[in-house]
Amino acid sequence: MQLNTLHMVHEFLRRHVMPGAFCIDATAGKGRDTALLCRLAGESGRVLAFDIQEDAIRQTRALLAQERLHAEVLLESHANMALYAAENTADCIVFNFGRLPGGDPHIFTESDSSVAAIDAGLQILRPGGVMAIALYYGGENGYEERDAILQHLQTLDDRIFSVLTCQWSNRRSDPPMPIFIWKEY
Repeated sequence: MQLNTLHMVHEFLRRHVMPGAFCIDATAGKGRDTALLCRLAGESGRVLAFDIQEDAIRQTRALLAQERLHAEVLLESHANMALYAAENTADCIVFNFGRLPGGDPHIFTESDSSVAAIDAGLQILRPGGVMAIALYYGGENGYEERDAILQHLQTLDDRIFSVLTCQWSNRRSDPPMPIFIWKEY
């Protein structure tokens, strides 16, 4: 078993996303999370995927076509997801903050839009819904986004949200952090 952030996020999704679920992949990237959400939600479910990079949209659509899966894939900022989904409707929202692997290293998510997107997502989550975040940092994008997100998550009302932030203590460099949020009933 390869224990890393991606594995932990995918296991979390497998345990929480049921057939018929409405899911959002807020940062589509190469489409792997979008495809997983489509498989978990099944034909009766609905999946929205967002990205601001045309290359990410192209890769996501290609992967979905290859696997014969369907999602609405939108060239749009994750901060604008509330334009496409009503409050208290999503069962699951997934984020990968950082940059597109293999993409332009100068294009990456930034703290202002990422914090706004988390807040939009928390409004869209239904009671009992979950959010999973893979927080990549360091390198070209530095630590500002990581610090802003972690600080913001500490301010969430603990009567409404449970937030679990995980940190790898013995991994070198800047290992991505898995973060899990539950919206209470």
